[in-house]
Amino acid sequence: MTLSFTWLGHSAFLFEINGRSVLTDPFLTNNPLAPVKADEVPADMILLSHGHGDHVGDTVAIAQRTGALVLSTPEICGWLAKQGVQNLWEGNIGGSYYGDYITVKWTHAFHTSSLPDGSYGGTPTGFIITIAGKRLYFAGDTGLFGDMALIGEPHLDAAFIPIGDKYTMGIEDSIAAIKLLKPRHVIPMHFNTFPPITQDVIDWARRVNNYTNATPVVNDPGYAHVID
Repeated sequence: MTLSFTWLGHSAFLFEINGRSVLTDPFLTNNPLAPVKADEVPADMILLSHGHGDHVGDTVAIAQRTGALVLSTPEICGWLAKQGVQNLWEGNIGGSYYGDYITVKWTHAFHTSSLPDGSYGGTPTGFIITIAGKRLYFAGDTGLFGDMALIGEPHLDAAFIPIGDKYTMGIEDSIAAIKLLKPRHVIPMHFNTFPPITQDVIDWARRVNNYTNATPVVNDPGYAHVID
């Protein structure tokens, strides 16, 4: 089975495996880096890390169009239900969803969370995703924390981590995070969408190569990459 991912800008990724499509934090409308529109992207499942508008994004419209199962915290699922989303599965930190082709486990993320209307968004999270025999870590919006060493056990095939600084960890702390996580591949996110989070991703990749054992994967939005 071939597992690929496509960066859609910011923290939005499209994972594809055997005709199945999984989206993370699908902020597409008003995302200047997005290579697709919300009414074009496929989705069998949507994972939402927290409630901020640049992560909830187009979830309602995509879920209503595709019937995708949306996984998030109880607070976010409750809010989505009020927006007319029907196919929801709520979990929380430490809990897991076991599907026929994917397992998703909620992890800590050190951030804040409020929903687009200002209501309480619950605790922000990340995800450990097991799919097609690969173990992936989607960090969500977070700062550096020591338990990343536990998340990295027994292994990670890939880690998707923010590097934009200001609202999440930046380049320097991301290198420390990679040393804790020890992934085979590492993919940057939550950068260059807007001026406050502009980063030199080539410098980041150089530091990853020089100071960690991970392989950096830097793709332009819209280009698929196979996780071997």
